[in-house]
Amino acid sequence: MFEDKIAEMNADTQAVYTPSCEKRVYTVEEIQDILGISKTSAYNLVKSNAFHCIKVGGHYRISKKSFDAWLDNSLK
Repeated sequence: MFEDKIAEMNADTQAVYTPSCEKRVYTVEEIQDILGISKTSAYNLVKSNAFHCIKVGGHYRISKKSFDAWLDNSLK
């Protein structure tokens, strides 16, 4: 009976706390690969404030949503 209750609780937890696999940020290296540009050009682009980014522990993280919007508008 106790094992059944634990199994039931674990099933509920998995249903509620399923992690999302959708990426929300890019790294500078990923932007470099996406655009096919040099590392220097990627950092210059990040520092130009063309899209939203933050610095976390010495590393830039670029908002996927703002980068994708910037890229879509740049290709028009």
